Amino acid sequence: MSRTGQRESSRTRATAGNRRARESQGNPQGLIPLLASITRDIDRVVQRPPTRGANRIKYQVVALLVREERAAVKADTSLTAGKREEELKRLDGLGTILAKIAARDTSLLALLADDARVSEAAREYKASVLERAGREVPDEPEVEPPSAPSPEAPKQVAPQSALSRQLANPFLAPDFTAVRERAAAQPRRLAGWELLEPLFHAFDRDEPGARACMNLPDAGAWSAQDVRLPAGRALMPHQAQLVAAASQGHRTFLLADEPGLGKTAQALLAAEAADAYPLLVVAPNVVKMNWAREVGLWTPHRSVSIVQGDGEEVDAFADVIIVNYAVLDRHVGWFGTHGFRGMVVDEAHFIKNKGSQRSKHVLGLAERIRHRTARPLLMALTGTPLINDVEDFRAIWEFLGWIDDDKPVGSLMIALEEAGLVPSDRGFYSAARAAVVDQGIVRRRKIDVAADIPARTVADLAVELDGPEGRSIRAAEAKLAARMVESYRRAIAARGDRHPDDGIDLDLVRRIAATELKDSSDKKLGENVFTMVRRIGQAKASLAADYTAQLVRSAGKVVFFAKHIDVMDEAERFFADAGIRYASLRGDQSAAVRERNIAAFTKDPEVSVIVCSLLSAGVGVNLQVASNLVLAELSWTDAEQTQAIDRIHRIGQSEPVTAWRIIAAQTIDSRIAELIDSKSGLAARALDGEVTEGVDTSADVQVEALVGLLVDSLRAEGIE
Repeated sequence: MSRTGQRESSRTRATAGNRRARESQGNPQGLIPLLASITRDIDRVVQRPPTRGANRIKYQVVALLVREERAAVKADTSLTAGKREEELKRLDGLGTILAKIAARDTSLLALLADDARVSEAAREYKASVLERAGREVPDEPEVEPPSAPSPEAPKQVAPQSALSRQLANPFLAPDFTAVRERAAAQPRRLAGWELLEPLFHAFDRDEPGARACMNLPDAGAWSAQDVRLPAGRALMPHQAQLVAAASQGHRTFLLADEPGLGKTAQALLAAEAADAYPLLVVAPNVVKMNWAREVGLWTPHRSVSIVQGDGEEVDAFADVIIVNYAVLDRHVGWFGTHGFRGMVVDEAHFIKNKGSQRSKHVLGLAERIRHRTARPLLMALTGTPLINDVEDFRAIWEFLGWIDDDKPVGSLMIALEEAGLVPSDRGFYSAARAAVVDQGIVRRRKIDVAADIPARTVADLAVELDGPEGRSIRAAEAKLAARMVESYRRAIAARGDRHPDDGIDLDLVRRIAATELKDSSDKKLGENVFTMVRRIGQAKASLAADYTAQLVRSAGKVVFFAKHIDVMDEAERFFADAGIRYASLRGDQSAAVRERNIAAFTKDPEVSVIVCSLLSAGVGVNLQVASNLVLAELSWTDAEQTQAIDRIHRIGQSEPVTAWRIIAAQTIDSRIAELIDSKSGLAARALDGEVTEGVDTSADVQVEALVGLLVDSLRAEGIE
């Protein structure tokens, strides 16, 4: 049997137990205990029918996962008879609890009918449950509910906007450059040698002086004609080097910079230098809004569109199209014929398992893009190119076109041939590693470029609150705005100004905002700015924890700050489910407990996160063992935010610090962030002795947030 055949046979024998092996690595508790925990939560809430909103989604997802897990357990030949019986018994117990819940509220049974619709919110919640349990997330359910029709293929959609673009651009000029390159890359000296394993294991060897980053051009080696930076924006030297490489013709990059070094901006400006439009960006759900925001910051002359669900509202004529992994399967059809000239895969370690549907779709799209466009820009972004072992490189290298399923291809094969060595030669591994790195591996650490970046950076990460909770928050904000607009109208009418010539009366607006804030304790009025901010924090909790988990994989220890206890609780549940060890600092802890938890975070390498109260842990704590901090909730003052950041930005810190501020897009959260930043800037100028204009530094952020909400609402109604 050939070596390739032996590897395939070995993989086949190992497949049966891989699912639970991954689960035990990602989450010691596993999927069934997680489903049991969620079921208990539902059971506590569903006491008085009808069941509403998020709990209906949870019920449907848990019921579907229980069914799918039963089928998977029965089909898993790696389980002993005793283990199979034990797991089926646990699943039956969950089924009994679900049946009791449905007996209290029979409307839940409709969620399990043959024709029951699985909403987008349910799909995303199911994906989050599987990820928390350490499971691969399929793009479509692995097992359909009983009696439901089994589709022949995953659901495919073709939005009307995509069809319109295809009609507007019916032909793509053929380009045979890629064909010529492949013909030149046929192995000669290396024909018959197994090359992939030696290539992977070239990175296992700890050789002195081995490079982890390709040789990059000077920071100034790019043309302003290729890249137009918006006014007020400048590249840091390490960012400019990668853009220069793209400007000089390099087209494949494994960009593995540490978090906080601006990988998103580098990718967008590399696309600009390579004229790689239209550009497809595949990213986790938690960062897709941030990608759209970064397009607006760095390439504002380029249009951007985010694919949501079936893509009814996508603009297929946009220069940059952003899609998250969970809905990619529905759009691979029209993506493959769209004519993309570039593709960026963010958090590329998500595709490390080549057998997952997510990886197959990404690799298939990249191959179709290479066939239609010679030398497209392909970029894999990740702070963690190696999750478990060197073979995690496999899918990323294949996406970039450096290898196929059996051997190196293209310029990598040419470079290996030109080295004049075979795997049995002494210097082959060093030469092989260098050849791969030169294909486009770019890895810089904060400490390596410390002179180029600020000692402290606050980076905003915009997230979208979708699903029932997000809609409820936006509706509550609209209701609050409508209440203030009505107060404004009544005041104007009472004083007889039917058609004021001077536009919006800002003094009156401020009085109404101040009154609204003063009356916020009156529960009869409904939602107020404080309850909305708290609900936004609760809705952001799992998203902030998810991003924290990504930072842990990329950069090691992370400090997580929140203002409310329930947000801290949700984050800690997320970390526990993901198998991430954490410590906690809260206001109700004794001094001894606080010291013990601080010591655990600072001294135990297995404790990756410390969850801190913004009010209780914002002062007097030294956590400089970390250089990344997540602010899950916004404070009302810049001082509180600064005090939190100073827990890691202090004497003893050897690396630049990045504070990741999680902001809910299209909510009052964004307005509060802008106000905090404006006051921070004004305070800094005041300390420097400069005269300031604009917002009074003593103004109350809470009042100003309401002022902005009311002014925007009045303008939306045509009052200027």
